[in-house]
Amino acid sequence: MSKKTIFQAFFLFSLVILVASCANDGFEKLRKQDDFGLKYEKAIEYYDAGDYYKAQILFEQVMPFYKGKKEIEDIYFKYAYTHYKMNKRILGSYYFKNFASTFPNSELAEEADFMAAYCNYELSPKYRLDQTHTDKAIDELQLFINTHPKSERVAECNRLIDELRRKKEEKAFAEADLYFKLKDYKAATHAYQTVLKDYPDAQEAEKARFMIIKSNFKLAQNTIELTQKERFEDVLESYNDFKDRHPKSEFSKEAEEIATASRDRIKRLG
Repeated sequence: MSKKTIFQAFFLFSLVILVASCANDGFEKLRKQDDFGLKYEKAIEYYDAGDYYKAQILFEQVMPFYKGKKEIEDIYFKYAYTHYKMNKRILGSYYFKNFASTFPNSELAEEADFMAAYCNYELSPKYRLDQTHTDKAIDELQLFINTHPKSERVAECNRLIDELRRKKEEKAFAEADLYFKLKDYKAATHAYQTVLKDYPDAQEAEKARFMIIKSNFKLAQNTIELTQKERFEDVLESYNDFKDRHPKSEFSKEAEEIATASRDRIKRLG
């Protein structure tokens, strides 16, 4: 790289720093002023330009001045959105919810209620992690549906709830699979049964019923002879339930093999 190129790059870098510094100096001067009308105007400008950090600072400063005035709704609503836009979902949910309770008759209250729930939806982690925010999002989305039954957002809320429930279903199934891998077949059976109880329309219902057969069979094989007959009878009971519900299952062949082996063991046990 030539000396001329290096000089040009250094000059441009210095210019950018200088411009940024001047801009920050201007903001600092504005922040320290007592002209709340100007601050509100500039806060809107920063907000519209996507500079949510500066907008948030100014909104915080002008809120007390505009309390009780018509502008306060707009200020508070945009203030809540600055948290959301800056990926502060917990605070975003809090301020949206607070807006809806403070201004229940506002035209923006419905959107605020939705965004309070949506923030928790976005906080919902991968299915293997703690699902506290998932539960909270489901509750708040359902509350939105109950509170705004005629809203155009109801369909979106139902879609989000289905997605979140599917995530919880995945977590429950993964936990059951883990018990099976750890060879805790009694716990695995119970966990798969819980999946079916809590999620009767689960996408993995067929596999869960098959895994109950396998878990019962493994448990029967590894139990003392005194209780083996009863355990193998449990296998057949779970097999019959599976066969009735899923006569054309991809697991039918293996399930039938397990059932046949269980019948043979029962005969030998007398």
